[in-house]
Amino acid sequence: MEKNQKPLLIILAFFSIYVIWGSTYLLNKIAVNELPPFMLAATRFTVAGILIFIIAMMMGKSIAISWRQLKNTIIAGFLFLSFGNGVVVWALRFVDSGFAALEVSAQPLIVLVLMRILQGKKIQLMSIVGVILGLIGIYLLVSQKQILSQENSILGMSMIFLCMLSWAYGSIFVGKADLPRNHFVNTGYQMLMAGIMLAISSLLFNETWSSPWVWSSPVQLSVLLLIVFGSIVAFTSFNYLLKVVSPEKVATSTYVNPIIALVLGWYFLEEEVTLQSIMAAVVLLTGVYFINTKRKFMVFTRFFRS
Repeated sequence: MEKNQKPLLIILAFFSIYVIWGSTYLLNKIAVNELPPFMLAATRFTVAGILIFIIAMMMGKSIAISWRQLKNTIIAGFLFLSFGNGVVVWALRFVDSGFAALEVSAQPLIVLVLMRILQGKKIQLMSIVGVILGLIGIYLLVSQKQILSQENSILGMSMIFLCMLSWAYGSIFVGKADLPRNHFVNTGYQMLMAGIMLAISSLLFNETWSSPWVWSSPVQLSVLLLIVFGSIVAFTSFNYLLKVVSPEKVATSTYVNPIIALVLGWYFLEEEVTLQSIMAAVVLLTGVYFINTKRKFMVFTRFFRS
């Protein structure tokens, strides 16, 4: 970790990706029930990207980047946002928000396997146990009759899995890619590039665009919160953490995200939380814990060592 990185800043960044991102499943679910998914995601990221650039310039930050950095932000924007998030929003039309978050919680398993395949990183015994538990948890989650009986639920689950692959590879790519040194500027470019790609996707899918002034109040509030907190605050924190801690540690946000999403979906949208879903959550998150548990950072406070 660089000497100028402050433990408090890292703690706040982890809070952002833990709690704020957990609430975005609810916000996206509310919005996508009224708005086309790619239009929704394009609006969110384009507006967020423009706002980030305005704030950066007001802070006196240069937004100039090299062609190589621009290319890398386009790749990262696609992996994380255009595909990784845009398709999740699309899939939320067919699955509950809490279920989607719980499925995504298996991401550390995907990160581990990809790091083994792409980087030759050895998988420790504890991680192997975690992978086995993770697979059992995923089976318990997706095998529920209540879920399989929903129309297009299998399609939604499959697309979310592909999004997990995209996010996992993106986490590894960003950790080593040449990107703008300023994390705020880096986020701005990724958001804007993703917004453009999602807008093109929306047009290709013949989605109907509408003015925010005709949206319902809950949708207007949801999109506003997604832009300010889900995009600007949390995603900037995510990019920052990928540069100062390992991808496996960043992936631990999946411990908290599904719990937040399950509770909010149950409370605000009356989504059903079955006993099997709870069992799946316990098994799956225990597996994620084993994947991320190593002697050198078993204690949480060691996340923030210099």
